[in-house]
Amino acid sequence: MVDKGTHSYLDENQNANIQIFINGELYPRKKASISVFDSGFLLGDGVWEGIRLLNGNLVFLNEHLDRLFHGADQLDIDIGHTQGELVRLIQETLDANGMQTGVHIRLIVSRGLKKTPYQHPNANIGRSSIVIIPEYKEADELVNKNGIRLITVKTRRGTPDSQDPRINSLSKQNCINACLEADRAGVDEGIMLDVNGNVSTCNSTNFFILKNGEVWTSTGKFCLPGITRKAVIDICKENEISIQEKDFTITDVHSADEAFATGTFAGIIPAVEIDGHGMSKGVRGEITHMLQDLYNKKLSQLYPREN
Repeated sequence: MVDKGTHSYLDENQNANIQIFINGELYPRKKASISVFDSGFLLGDGVWEGIRLLNGNLVFLNEHLDRLFHGADQLDIDIGHTQGELVRLIQETLDANGMQTGVHIRLIVSRGLKKTPYQHPNANIGRSSIVIIPEYKEADELVNKNGIRLITVKTRRGTPDSQDPRINSLSKQNCINACLEADRAGVDEGIMLDVNGNVSTCNSTNFFILKNGEVWTSTGKFCLPGITRKAVIDICKENEISIQEKDFTITDVHSADEAFATGTFAGIIPAVEIDGHGMSKGVRGEITHMLQDLYNKKLSQLYPREN
């Protein structure tokens, strides 16, 4: 098992032999590389998605591709492929690796090569770069059961007129800073506030609390529009669980009954300690557990295992 907090996963030796797609070609993992003149390497200029392969199905694929294309459009990056063409490239990469389930895919699009290291897009030449990295990677179920520890970090979320926090860009400096703060404190992730001092998100996952009989999450103005976040909101509405997208403070969090984070990789993860405050008596909360079951049920209905 590789210990990465919300991204703890069971290590797989077979990942050493995977084939990685880079700009139309497949390369063995050890030989997979991108140019030092690529915009993604030089500037973090690009967008990406993490997509699960479950029982032969790409989970919430349309939602992920919609977010990818929206981000690219906002950054004026021409992906150079339709959504359907990207799906074909992903599937060809999976087929080349003989992959059917238990896989996490990193789909990366950068603005492409530059003729010289310079930030302006007029220094770019050619098409965007497309990278597809599929790995056998399954979440550690103990994390989903035993939970994670969080702290509030000093690093704040950006604003749409600085670095839009709703775009899943390769440029993740503020999230990395928050991650480092949490790591130095010996916890799993950092809770990031927005510019107004309200709770926004965690550094790599979205954040929820249960308070006054309701599930609360941020307004979404300053956090990534998480695919799993949206699935949990929908599940609450479908099951008549009161859900509020609203502003709330870290003081509200400290007095909440339960807390959890959500992400594509691990689904719903209980938060059992926040800023030294034990949440739900230091164990997974009852409503969090119920939402985990409802989420897993939804996945099994949408993406059933073939007989």
